[in-house]
Amino acid sequence: MVLPNILLTGTPGVGKTTLGKELASRSGLKYINVGDLAREGQLFDGCDKEYDCPILDEDRVVELENQMREGGVIVDDHGCDFFLEHWFHVVFVLRTDNNILYKRLETRGYSEKKLKENIQCEIFQVPYEEATSSHKEEIVHQLPSNKPEELEDKIH
Repeated sequence: MVLPNILLTGTPGVGKTTLGKELASRSGLKYINVGDLAREGQLFDGCDKEYDCPILDEDRVVELENQMREGGVIVDDHGCDFFLEHWFHVVFVLRTDNNILYKRLETRGYSEKKLKENIQCEIFQVPYEEATSSHKEEIVHQLPSNKPEELEDKIH
C-alpha cells in the first residue's frame, strides 16, 4: 500500500511549515519544504529584482517524481499549479485572518509592497483558487490557521 502524499499550500506566513513539520514528526511521513529544497539544490532560474527573491525553477522541482511515486510525502509550498496533479492524495490550503497574517509577515521583514500583495492574495483566496484549478476539487480543503491550537486540533 502506498502512503498518501499531502500538499500544504497557502500564502506565506499561514503556518505551512509549522504544520508540515509537526505532521511529519507524528506520522513518520517525509517532509519537503520546496523553498529549502530549492536553496539546497540551487533550483533557481534567476532573481526577481522587484521582490528581492529568487525565482524557482519549477521544471527542476518536478524532478521529485520518484519520491512522490513512493508515497508518504508532505510537500510545503506557497504555489501549487506546477506540481503534477497525480502526486497528491489531499491538498490543504491554510488560511489566516489578514490582521494576524500582516503581523506575521511584518516580523519577517517583508517590504510594504510584498506585505500588501500577500495580504491581497489571502483576501482574494488566490492559493485556494490555484489549488482548485490545479487539482481535483474534492481533494482540496481549506484549514483555518490563526492560532497554533487550530492547527493542533486538525492534527488529532
